[in-house]
Amino acid sequence: MNVDSPSQMQLGVNTVPVLVGPVSYLLLSKPAKGVEKTFSLLSLLPKILPIYKEVISELKAAGASWIQFDEPTLVLDLDAHQLQAFTAAYADLESTLSGLNVLIETYFADLTSGAYKTLIELKGVTAYGLDLVRGTKTIDLIKTNFPKGKFLFAGVVDGRNIWANDLASSLGTLQALEAIVGKDNLVVSTSCSLLHTAVDLVNETKLDDEIKSWLAFAAQKVVEVNALAKALAGQKDEAFFASNATAQASRKSSPRVTNEAVQKAAAALKGSDHRRATNVSARLDAQQKKLNLPILPTTTIGSFPQTLELRRVRREFKANKISEDNYVKAIKEEIKKVVDLQEELDIDVLVHGEPEFKLCRETIWLSTLVSSCLVLLSPLMGGCNLMDLAASSHQSSMVMLAAPNQ
Repeated sequence: MNVDSPSQMQLGVNTVPVLVGPVSYLLLSKPAKGVEKTFSLLSLLPKILPIYKEVISELKAAGASWIQFDEPTLVLDLDAHQLQAFTAAYADLESTLSGLNVLIETYFADLTSGAYKTLIELKGVTAYGLDLVRGTKTIDLIKTNFPKGKFLFAGVVDGRNIWANDLASSLGTLQALEAIVGKDNLVVSTSCSLLHTAVDLVNETKLDDEIKSWLAFAAQKVVEVNALAKALAGQKDEAFFASNATAQASRKSSPRVTNEAVQKAAAALKGSDHRRATNVSARLDAQQKKLNLPILPTTTIGSFPQTLELRRVRREFKANKISEDNYVKAIKEEIKKVVDLQEELDIDVLVHGEPEFKLCRETIWLSTLVSSCLVLLSPLMGGCNLMDLAASSHQSSMVMLAAPNQ
């Protein structure tokens, strides 16, 4: 839930508060400890709707003109009782929502015909946000039936990856939708929240131009949305679209991403190649014979703290003050320390501590948990130099070390 909206409104920022919708809130919840697993979570709907009404009223008083409800569970295979819960919830909220523009957002998959029918019939709703990247079949439902006077937030820019959008393809989709929902009722949008992708490409100065042209992080995806909206309004930036088309063609044909041997191997795959040769019980038996683990084996999360000494060695290697051999030697020594410590503590399943773990890009921040971020791994963007330590002289389970920031 976006709780910053009132303060942003006071600053004159036109913002849209986003809340998890009441039905998805319950369907994604779990019964409390001690409660039967068969307990109907949707039976709590009458208890939480007054809270939603209170929040909505406060947002209205703060000056909100739009409110977005995320109802991602609409893309699941819901039964009639679950779908009816959406109908009941928004009918109950209708009077409280009066005077507001209400957007219901779904994402990550197609809607079933039943879910789509339920969605477009919800009371008090002004607009529908749909993922048209992974929800390709949803477009057919829109073509079949879209309510007059409602807005469609068309999620044509992929919010789940770091790649530049195919603008020409997206524009074609939007033009087809415009003929159905009307020019004034079509809003260009991303397929989902942009928190799933990196923040901004602008500070990535060490990437070569070809790879950089293939990429679009959150800030660039906003630019893509804007470019598509302008193109739809007859203000197409021909140079921007031409540059995008060149980048799309480059990415499809570049030897960096096109490997004939891999394509042949993929084409030769059979159904059996996607299944294990043995069942899980056989694998568990083999594991137990090999490891002889207790019923509740102990282990650790995997990543040990990066010591000051390790950070110093990494800085020196990055500054070319020590050789790669010395850097690898220091990493191996750190691994030995953490393995020895675990053996001393009688840990059952050992980890190597990930002392080699150094993210390869410094500025590609990506939201993970609500309160934290990480840096996007460079291998997603064309490869990261790796030092193969699988030589016969190194028999541990760790086979690769990532060279820092290369």
